[in-house]
Amino acid sequence: MYNSKYVFSQLTLFLDRNHFNFLVRKYNGDSYVKSFTCWNQLLVLMFGQFSQRKSLRDLTMAIGAHRNKLYHLGFGKSVKLSNLSKANNSRDYRIFEDYAYSMVAKAQKKLEDDVFKLGGKVYAFDSTTIDLCLSVYEWAKFRCTKAGIKVHTLFDLETHIPEFFHITSANVHDSQTMDKIDYQKDAFYVFDRGYNDFVQLYYINIIGSFFVIRGKQNLNYRVIRWKRKMKKNIISDSIVKLDGYMSSMKYPTAFRRIVYHDEEQDREFTFLTNALSLEAQKVADLYKSRWQIELFFKWMKQHLNIQRFWGTTENAVRIQIYTAIITCCLAAIIHHDLKLDCSVYEMLQVLSMSLTDTTNIRELLDKPNYNIEKELYGSSEPLLFNF
Repeated sequence: MYNSKYVFSQLTLFLDRNHFNFLVRKYNGDSYVKSFTCWNQLLVLMFGQFSQRKSLRDLTMAIGAHRNKLYHLGFGKSVKLSNLSKANNSRDYRIFEDYAYSMVAKAQKKLEDDVFKLGGKVYAFDSTTIDLCLSVYEWAKFRCTKAGIKVHTLFDLETHIPEFFHITSANVHDSQTMDKIDYQKDAFYVFDRGYNDFVQLYYINIIGSFFVIRGKQNLNYRVIRWKRKMKKNIISDSIVKLDGYMSSMKYPTAFRRIVYHDEEQDREFTFLTNALSLEAQKVADLYKSRWQIELFFKWMKQHLNIQRFWGTTENAVRIQIYTAIITCCLAAIIHHDLKLDCSVYEMLQVLSMSLTDTTNIRELLDKPNYNIEKELYGSSEPLLFNF
């Protein structure tokens, strides 16, 4: 793999170019293109993600400083601001979306681990809002003075890889995207309070999947039976049915309601689930693990460019988000395949300063005890991808 190649070129060897070319042909991405192909565009955008460029001009200027290395970096003959901007605005974003999903599947397969031992996968579903300037991104308007988009994400809590992502305007309510998920039998889906859509929750139940959701205080229900012997921190554990004609039509069968006291926060939480045989403490632990998706959103916003966009059209924004996901998955795959001691965050920090070096990436990254996170955040804060 290593023969005086640039570090960035060594990273792109982990990409499946044949599958990307198949997607380009599927969507006619390179029709009438003479020089700057979709593959060149992908690598340029990934270079911008790895090097943490803040704007399209910043990216093209950084690449221009290495004009003698463009061919060997995979960027083609030249990278002009106008060509890159035109490509981001006009080329079909589905090329990058489908390729992002293929990278997600590849990363999940490598990192697959039965952490919860429940006989099925465990997911958390949530969204993050990205604020945009209304005068520039008028297509994303959701209030009189604001613009923004939401990235709805189904997050695999065992591999720490997002399995599904759906981009909408920021005014779309979270629960309206629950029907976009391709639910799997025997899998567990963890939701926050914003997803109390009992039509969708009942669908999860009838296909043989399980949900854990934080219940609202104004839930109208009646108790069918109580569990009498309860373990520590479990205030109540009961089987209930929704009361009221319309509510009972949405979810006609019984489910479980658990009231749990969290000692760390000194708070009570109410959980609803159709996992009738699961221990109440396990239900609480599943909901607590949902916090990993919040850490993922924080990690993405801090270390990948999904807040400062390199284009103003919806197509350009989508391409940049999908490229960020591809970069995220590639980093996880490289970290796994090279069996590195440092965390993914540490790896990205080192790579950002070494993309045009000719050092072997294993020698570059296989240096223990960087301790970057401890210096920045303190050793007590949980960190995503710290494996």
